[in-house]
Amino acid sequence: MYRLLSAVPARAATPRGCAWGCGRRAAHQRAGLPKLGPGWVGGLGLGLGLALGMKLAGGLRGASPAPPPAAPDPESPILSEPLPPQEQPLAPWSPHTPVPPHARRFARAIDSSRDLLHRIKDEVGAPGIVVGVSVDGKEVWSEDLNSMYFLDFHTFILQRVKLDLNRFLEGLGYADVENRVPCKPETVMRIASISKSLTMVALAKLWEAGKLDLDIPVQHYVPEFPEKEYEGEKVSVTTRLLISHLSGIRHYEKDMKKVKEEKAYKALKMMKETESDQEKDLKEKGGKSNEKNDFAAKTKIEQDNEAKSRNSKPCKKKNDFEQGELYLKEKFENSIESLRLFKNDPLFFKPGSQFLYSTFGYTLLAAIVERASGYKYLDYMQKIFHDLDMLTTVQEENEPVIYNRARFYVYNKKKRLVNTPYVDNSYKWAGGGFLSTVGDLLKFGNAMLYGYQVGLFKNSNENLLPGYLKPETMLMIWTPVPNTEMSWDKEGKYAMAWGVVEKKQTYGSCRKQRHYASHTGGAVGASSVLLVLPEELDAEALNNKVPPRGIVVSIICNMQSVGLNSTALKIALEFDKDRSDIP
Repeated sequence: MYRLLSAVPARAATPRGCAWGCGRRAAHQRAGLPKLGPGWVGGLGLGLGLALGMKLAGGLRGASPAPPPAAPDPESPILSEPLPPQEQPLAPWSPHTPVPPHARRFARAIDSSRDLLHRIKDEVGAPGIVVGVSVDGKEVWSEDLNSMYFLDFHTFILQRVKLDLNRFLEGLGYADVENRVPCKPETVMRIASISKSLTMVALAKLWEAGKLDLDIPVQHYVPEFPEKEYEGEKVSVTTRLLISHLSGIRHYEKDMKKVKEEKAYKALKMMKETESDQEKDLKEKGGKSNEKNDFAAKTKIEQDNEAKSRNSKPCKKKNDFEQGELYLKEKFENSIESLRLFKNDPLFFKPGSQFLYSTFGYTLLAAIVERASGYKYLDYMQKIFHDLDMLTTVQEENEPVIYNRARFYVYNKKKRLVNTPYVDNSYKWAGGGFLSTVGDLLKFGNAMLYGYQVGLFKNSNENLLPGYLKPETMLMIWTPVPNTEMSWDKEGKYAMAWGVVEKKQTYGSCRKQRHYASHTGGAVGASSVLLVLPEELDAEALNNKVPPRGIVVSIICNMQSVGLNSTALKIALEFDKDRSDIP
């Protein structure tokens, strides 16, 4: 190290080195500053080398604060000149690094959430994961931004954490394993079925403008979609039924028998659980005098259910990632052309009778958006993204250069990490084909939360701007729909392109179920979630605060089949504990 540094002044003495060194020295003298000594280059190199070494050592130890910087050398104008504010170097992080008061408010929630994400990442073996959290909708970086570096000992990569007064963003692991590109808040990934919630905004805007009727047959807008029958009876498929997955249009599984058997098996299982709960309640009310009768009735019900289960046990159904259509490589020019994949297939259920999650239903909704708006679907969506300031959200295409785009991964049969195969998502942009960042998803979630709450604040603050969607529209969107399911949280129901869990508490001083809305996503090599936890508003908050009030969490991951909703809910509740009123 000494020999390397000592060679620097020697090089500066050579004619070539003099040309470089003397040019810098001449500029220095022209500025009217004191004359530089012959060893200034070596001093500079030594100073930078020592500073770099101490910075790395401090970051690796993590237990001691970084040493104070050396006093400026009057003979070195380069170091004495202050950098512009945006170029100030970041200090290494350690447990003793001073934390601003507003950062300390969420310190416990951040530590707890980071630990939870590391656990999830390690359990599923995800290459990378990015999380974003906003509190009360403030998404502009504050001037006293606390940026820090820390060493992630799980993946041995240096990452940047961004933390401000109301938003926490962090990337863990790799966006690109092969090239060792770490995840960061700007990383762009597939958001999968969160795309359905984005499409709902387009439908809602058209409905508000009177250009779309949610309750007339879809053939009014898209005559290319044939009229349907179910068991010989003519039936109508409407936009409203499509939005809530009640249309009967299939998902990726084409075998109607397998789908119906699985639905029947789930219904029987649910009925058995309900009957068990009812028997328990009756037994508690009836007392011990009815124990023998209850036991006999219970035995008979169990025998009947076991017989039904044996007769109706479903055939093994492929999961979505075993379906060929999920890996389509064909490029479709527009939504109308994509309809040929499923438009002639029979309905699996009578519209409105049963919930059947269907991404193809949203392909039909994209065609409806085109006809009702007069614009191509993607053009109309880009206008919405512009209005919402979601500048990094785009449809996924292979050809364009998309900066910060991650690669996507899966484990093969030998449990080795491999790249996912190439897929073209042009047939399902509306239901699962967009790319985005956690920051853009936070903006979207807060725009929805603002529209949901602004009507409540109007009486106390008439100067509030209107929401992107009207309060009555948001109330409709976040109202659970009968006969639906929320697969990622059994406590909830599907609403209109969102899953919604309602507020509930059965027993005093026991579990309290919070009201929230969310949507998860699963695509080839990707998993995602966007969750909105509204604040439980009281009269004081309505009089003294402005919307949005609540926690929004977004998580994206470049590994498929990773359940993230429960993680997002836990993170939201952790931040909700630590939140305090913002002046």
